[in-house]
Amino acid sequence: MDIAAIALGGALGASTRYGVARTALVLLKEHPLALPAATLAVNVAGCLAIGMVLPWLLAREEDGAAHHMRLLVVVGALGAFTTYSTFGVETLTLWREGKIGVALAYVAMHLVFGFAAVALGAMLGERIIA
Repeated sequence: MDIAAIALGGALGASTRYGVARTALVLLKEHPLALPAATLAVNVAGCLAIGMVLPWLLAREEDGAAHHMRLLVVVGALGAFTTYSTFGVETLTLWREGKIGVALAYVAMHLVFGFAAVALGAMLGERIIA
């Protein structure tokens, strides 16, 4: 049952990430950015989502359904929705293209915005369960 929950969540998360990336390509075609905005957007959104949902799921840890929901949503869906490997490749590509400042800014934005999103999500998630 655990593997099935992770696999289903992973399929949903990866499909959603693909849709977000395709949409971003269309939207940014006329106004391209210096950095890969789609990956930054999904990673920050994933951080916000995990921050919101994890407190609620952890508060129900004894419940078997919450365990499977955590595997489905956190491990599967959000694990597949966010993408550290793509972030790494995009950063390396910027670096190799000589866009070192942009690469460093991209790394900094992932760290700062990602952490802020998790913190905001946790604050909101804790308010929801309170």
